[in-house]
Amino acid sequence: MNPNELSKFPTVVIIGGGFGGIQVAKQLANKPVEVILLDKHNYHTFQPLLYQVATGGLEAESIGFSLRKNFEGQKNLRFRIAEVSKIDTERNVVQTDIGPFPYDYLVIATGSTTNFFGNKDIEKHAMPMKSIPEALNLRYMVLQNLEEAILKPSKEERAPYLSFVLVGAGPTGVELAGALAELRNHVLNKDYPELAKEEMRVYLVDFLPKVLGPFSDEGSNAAKGYLTKMGVEVLLNVKVESYNGEEIKFEGGKSIRTKNVIWSAGVAGVVPEGVSKEAIERGNRVKVDNVCRMVGSSNIFAIGDVAAMITDDTPKGHPGVAQVAIQMGQLTGKNINRIIRGEQPEPFKYFDKGSLATIGRNKAIADLGKIRFQGFFAWLIWMFVHLISLMGGRNRVIVFINWVASYVNNNGGSRLIIRKFEREELAQKDVQVSKVD
Repeated sequence: MNPNELSKFPTVVIIGGGFGGIQVAKQLANKPVEVILLDKHNYHTFQPLLYQVATGGLEAESIGFSLRKNFEGQKNLRFRIAEVSKIDTERNVVQTDIGPFPYDYLVIATGSTTNFFGNKDIEKHAMPMKSIPEALNLRYMVLQNLEEAILKPSKEERAPYLSFVLVGAGPTGVELAGALAELRNHVLNKDYPELAKEEMRVYLVDFLPKVLGPFSDEGSNAAKGYLTKMGVEVLLNVKVESYNGEEIKFEGGKSIRTKNVIWSAGVAGVVPEGVSKEAIERGNRVKVDNVCRMVGSSNIFAIGDVAAMITDDTPKGHPGVAQVAIQMGQLTGKNINRIIRGEQPEPFKYFDKGSLATIGRNKAIADLGKIRFQGFFAWLIWMFVHLISLMGGRNRVIVFINWVASYVNNNGGSRLIIRKFEREELAQKDVQVSKVD
């Protein structure tokens, strides 16, 4: 199918092959529409396990799945690797680096990227982790700095290479802090016998008064207790002032010498050029009505992290989690079908299935509505949910085998430095257009 040719069916263009975009496309299978899915990558990223790629526990291929393979057999869908440069809302055309794509209906499912809140120095020197390339950059940085630490003759000289500061105590920061603590506690002496594990310091920093802010107080306190027992230094009510690549400074005068700052303190929507400024909400998100349709438009929808549905129940919009994107995607696909049939679209109602976060081996937090528990059973549930949520049977098998191996010998993963990471690479960041957790 040539996307520039006229079709007897309406054309639906979906920007982004993340959790939400995939669900829209699935709902349109075998329907009287032509579907064009655009993404800058040819794979879907299972972002909840990015932190395990970053710490060497899993290989990148085990959390990525081919978008083409995922839609085998869906005859009304075409996938193209493309970077969107602009949306022409007047002519109903998406401009990309491979040419224009006219649409009758457009779904913006571009997700979010790391938000540095305008601090250019932090953006230049800190490490984000929202995509597979960024997770691999982080892995190589960690391993390279451990190798550099071995070469330093004094404890003082080794300290910046062995200090890891994670900014943002949400699920990403907590899970990554736990993974780094386990790396120190169980792997460091095996792989790097020249280094004393006491010299490796892991800090988790947040300006809020609790870790896992969206979780219950019970779950938050349990997570903080687990982290503290693992040796993570939790610094709450602390705001980052600056980071120059050598030292991170906080308001109040405290500072830490470190070459390892990982930033997960906020996200911002990835909104293509061409969307009206009047339709942009706080957090660089597209303002949508109760059917996920962009305010001021009749045929453009936005879902997931890039969408802001402001209501009395959700004054700040919905949380940036996979389930929101999945449910919005499912409804949007169905609503496009309803509109084409001349029916009224149905409003979006989010069903919160609960929240899960793991801190490490045998340790997890489960807030499932009014049911809240922590520890080993929560950890088993976390593993089961993530395993079945992965795309592809092969990926599930590989991840399961890796988890079993890691559990048995406490030294899973290969931790190879395939290519050297240079910090200058951050000047050309990979902006992920898939869904963000």
